[in-house]
Amino acid sequence: MHTITLIPGDGIGPEITQAVKDIFAAAQVPVQWEELNAGQTTFDQSGELLPQALLDSLERNKVGLKGPLTTPVGKGFRSINITLRQRFDLYQNVRPAITTEGIASRYSGIDLVLFRENTEGLYSGLEVYDERLGIADSISRITLEGCHKICYAAFAYAAKHGRKKVTLAHKANILKLAGSMMINACREVSREFPDIIFEDKIIDNMCMQLVNKPEQFDVIVTTNLFGDILSDLCAGLVGGLGVVSGANIGDTTAIFEAVHGSAPDIAGQGKANPTAMLRSGLMMLHHIGEAGYADRIEQALNATLKQKDKCTGDLGGKASTSEFAQAIIDNLA
Repeated sequence: MHTITLIPGDGIGPEITQAVKDIFAAAQVPVQWEELNAGQTTFDQSGELLPQALLDSLERNKVGLKGPLTTPVGKGFRSINITLRQRFDLYQNVRPAITTEGIASRYSGIDLVLFRENTEGLYSGLEVYDERLGIADSISRITLEGCHKICYAAFAYAAKHGRKKVTLAHKANILKLAGSMMINACREVSREFPDIIFEDKIIDNMCMQLVNKPEQFDVIVTTNLFGDILSDLCAGLVGGLGVVSGANIGDTTAIFEAVHGSAPDIAGQGKANPTAMLRSGLMMLHHIGEAGYADRIEQALNATLKQKDKCTGDLGGKASTSEFAQAIIDNLA
């Protein structure tokens, strides 16, 4: 039995979290949930945005599943997601993008995984404002260690899962030092994996290539800011943020998350699509060594996606969140 820290989140978070709990229970997945929350709702109730009890739970369990969180805007609060990533050194942001029958997309044959460095770069929190001059400096700091770690993670994943190619997206033609550091790190790591093709592309060309011919890519690795942008672009290629999974992984701790927003405009209306949260949960099951349960639930999900009358509105159906979850449960058989 695995004890997992469960963070329902804000807005539609509790609804899609409940759907995942119901599906896991029906599949008899050997997990028990330690449920604690964070974000805007928690702040309104307790005055704590990120409670210490939640941090202690993650420290203890080493694995978490998280719904979408809302950080209050304009009150000086730092992003909860960035805080969690840096607190637990979750340096890998892993985002698969796969075209799936039943999910509308202009493309076919896409099966790629993006590795985004998750703790450095422009999101390091190194900012200075000179009020007298009216100048704000945001420092994009990357380290040699950070470059090596994310590049190695991408190549190791490719080797483990039979992937053939790793592509580095960078801007070394302008960012001479930082870009060269990332390229050199990836080249050095690639020598340990001679059976995997390594290539690098400038970020603007990378975006064009992804739109023109996304099926050419396999595993993509890049820095924090570029990865933030590319991961959403890749999600758009396969149906949007509502259907893709996400993981934040470190050497000791991992948090799996629905990467879409909290959608307060539809919260409590039973309209939310739980696919992203469920797929993130399936990534979590693979991480903790329960691939058999993950595969069974994925088969049930894929079968349900083909039954349009059983899907939520964004997927072309008219089912509620709970009805969609029940359809997945029915397909488990």
